[in-house]
Amino acid sequence: MRQRTWACLFALLLAGAASAADPYSVKVVKAAPPKELKEPVAKLLGDQSIQFLNDKAELLAEVWLRTDVPAKATAEQVKNGLTWQEVEQTTLLGAIRITKQVGDYKKQKLKPGVYTLRLGFQPQDGDHMGTAPHSEFSLLVPADRDEGKATLEPEALHKLSAKASGSGHPAVLLLFPVPAKELGDAPTLLKREGGVYGVSIPLQFDADGKKAKMGVGLTLIGNSPSV
Repeated sequence: MRQRTWACLFALLLAGAASAADPYSVKVVKAAPPKELKEPVAKLLGDQSIQFLNDKAELLAEVWLRTDVPAKATAEQVKNGLTWQEVEQTTLLGAIRITKQVGDYKKQKLKPGVYTLRLGFQPQDGDHMGTAPHSEFSLLVPADRDEGKATLEPEALHKLSAKASGSGHPAVLLLFPVPAKELGDAPTLLKREGGVYGVSIPLQFDADGKKAKMGVGLTLIGNSPSV
């Protein structure tokens, strides 16, 4: 009888471990940036792909990061830790290849393809109040429409990004802050409340020759509770 009890308990523990397993995983592989990118964009990116996979090990998306994101920061700001306020809006952050149709943070469908990722700030107006826990986003631009300029006019970026969503609204992926204590040397799985998953990235910055690192969480699964 006791043996049977222990067997049942062991089975329950295994079931609990399986149910607690993450539905997504992250893997980093050596890979050149996608050939769909314009040359001025591709040359700014590293040669590592951050792969985002589901629980069947199927590739959903992969991300290439800019090797050094430009920032305008003093030595003191670098020492105390960079914030997005030291990075110009519309700056290129990287690129993404979506391999299976997913939705952005606004629940808009994103078709498989290659897109650039540029920094955008959520407008501080009544239409956007309470729609996201943070105001920083990565806006997707179809690869063939991004010429690789250092920055763009925010309105121009919004129009280009709307080509990725197929609607009048930009295609947006929320950026979460990642505390230093959660940040490793390599990208890891990002998990947040509300079924939000993505990649936790140690993004590298260059502030007039001063190197810095900031933890960035790029949302790939999950959307605003207001949509």
